[in-house]
Amino acid sequence: MRDPYEVLGVAKTAEIKDVKKAYRKLARDLHPDLHPGDRKAEDRFKEVAAAYDFLSDADKKARYDRGEIDASGTPRAERTFYRDYADSSSGARYSDPREYFRDVEGMDVFADLFGGRAGARGAPRMAGGDVRHVVEIDFLDAVNGATRTVVMADGKQLRVTIPPGSGEGDVLRLKGQGAPGFGGGPAGDLLIELKVRPHPTFTRKGRDIHADLPITLPEAVLGGKVEVQTVDGPVSLTVPKGSNTGSRLRVRGKGVPAAGGSRGDHYVELKVVLPPHPDAELTRLVEEWSEKHPYTVRGR
Repeated sequence: MRDPYEVLGVAKTAEIKDVKKAYRKLARDLHPDLHPGDRKAEDRFKEVAAAYDFLSDADKKARYDRGEIDASGTPRAERTFYRDYADSSSGARYSDPREYFRDVEGMDVFADLFGGRAGARGAPRMAGGDVRHVVEIDFLDAVNGATRTVVMADGKQLRVTIPPGSGEGDVLRLKGQGAPGFGGGPAGDLLIELKVRPHPTFTRKGRDIHADLPITLPEAVLGGKVEVQTVDGPVSLTVPKGSNTGSRLRVRGKGVPAAGGSRGDHYVELKVVLPPHPDAELTRLVEEWSEKHPYTVRGR
């Protein structure tokens, strides 16, 4: 992978919050759902995701900034200088102490990576690092749960189960799906951070769902049964007589599920909506009524 800072278009001094901001913008513009069949856009999206996965890991970012690892996460070979050996004993002066490993097949690489401490029996066993990946999901998928196919930066596809009641910023851990281990060590984990797309009508507050409910003038004055959309689908709700804009009604148990099985509630706030073009009859009725029943809704 090329320089991740260059891939995301940020300065090498950028902080993680700036990296995340740049990634979100690019990910929205390049998401495969917006460019079906466009191979170049898909490859660019994968490159951007890989760069973000790399730089969003604080440890990797710091090591890369110090020049300890390259953009693929591989440790850079130690650079050896004259001064490293100039002060050695007279018998070893100007000789490279790592020459010991060059007679053992493959040990010269390990000597570079681990400062000459790799034994003749092979490289040390090391676990692979964790890999972070951001996945955007729909509001209802977060509330009700879903199964999604996640495409990783290397093209690998994984089926991921999103638990019901998931929320913005939740992290799902997939064991053994991260970076491969070294020397026979176990692979790291894949950490999937959830980003929830907003819903056009629902708003989530904790375990409760909130929404506006438009009602007609007759429904507000006379009351009646109305259909209300919830995260589970439509339900019937009774609007009391004399309801007003701002009145709030509750539908029990139609909110976000919790781990223990209980659920929040669904709240609707009533909005009284007049007909688009009140006719002469309605105007006359209101005039006659207001003359007999004057009232004020504002302070005197």
